[in-house]
Amino acid sequence: MRLKRDTIVIMLLLLPLAILAQGDSLTHKKSFVGKAFDGVVGIVKEFNNVDTSYIEPQHYKFTTTLMMTYNFESYRLRSKTGQSFSFSPEAKVKVGPYIGWSLLFWGYTIDLAYMSANKKRELDLSVYTSMVGLDIFRRSSGHDYRIRAWDLGDGLASDSIGGIPFDGLNVTITGLNAYYITNHRRYSYPAAFSQSTCQRRSSGSFMFGGGYTRHSLSLNYNKLHEAMKRVSPEAEEKLDSGLMFNKIKYTDVSVSAGYGYNWVFSRNWLLAVSLAASLGYKHSTGERITDFSILRDFSFSNFNLDGVGRLGLIWNNSKWYFGAYGVIHSYNYKKSLFETNNYFGNVNVYIGFNFGRKKSHQIEK
Repeated sequence: MRLKRDTIVIMLLLLPLAILAQGDSLTHKKSFVGKAFDGVVGIVKEFNNVDTSYIEPQHYKFTTTLMMTYNFESYRLRSKTGQSFSFSPEAKVKVGPYIGWSLLFWGYTIDLAYMSANKKRELDLSVYTSMVGLDIFRRSSGHDYRIRAWDLGDGLASDSIGGIPFDGLNVTITGLNAYYITNHRRYSYPAAFSQSTCQRRSSGSFMFGGGYTRHSLSLNYNKLHEAMKRVSPEAEEKLDSGLMFNKIKYTDVSVSAGYGYNWVFSRNWLLAVSLAASLGYKHSTGERITDFSILRDFSFSNFNLDGVGRLGLIWNNSKWYFGAYGVIHSYNYKKSLFETNNYFGNVNVYIGFNFGRKKSHQIEK
């Protein structure tokens, strides 16, 4: 059981600002920080300005949720000769209660299959308003990968080998995605993925955005060699030297476009689907990316197509809510010696309720 460190940081950053904002309330005077805080609140309210015939705003100050999260990921390496390996770790399931106020959420999570030797680290932070959204994430793999499938050519392949333990792969991905929702007055991302509003009539919207990610990949070729030797001496002899690299780092700058739709198929029920494709330009470590060298290093072969998808099913009567949603990210990287395909995501199942009705929303349902 452990406290979510990212939420603690957010709380510590925002709490002093909120206290300072109230510092002169007794004399009815606003400090500079208080005025700045009010300005930020005003901007946030504008971001959440909606057509109430389509979107029902949040009526409560607080929320509490019990959530179960299932994390998954897969990594595929392919050499220039066509040899490929697919890696994925054991699935992780966490359960935790959360309580929230405004944009602040905190709680505990319990890893149901906790392994003390595993060094995996994960951080996922999403901020959804009606107009804009932001996803920040960092994933650092542990040492619990397994070789799920391999293909060395010449009939040496296996699509189902039960998972050979392999601790020679380490992957770290850090990034952020930001997007703008064009039809934000009638289409609500928060209704689908943070339950802070309710979609009352079906609506969809195009979305445009951009992103930045930093990838780090290391592969211990000697350990891969030993793993394949245990499987088959013949397979071990066929390993491509193109996979003999120690560590690769690259950045990915992308622009994206997509579409989301919220289908209200029955009272209080919502089925949400969102898909976005991004065109990313990837720079490997060592490629200079200064203003003068970008044109010199520019190559159309460095463009790759990535994507992110979301799917959710929610019941929400503004007081109580339950449902499930999933998010999946996909990244691709291709160079002359090898290419990689990586996808990761999570599925969340939750139940919760809101409480502490706001004064401006006294009309009960």
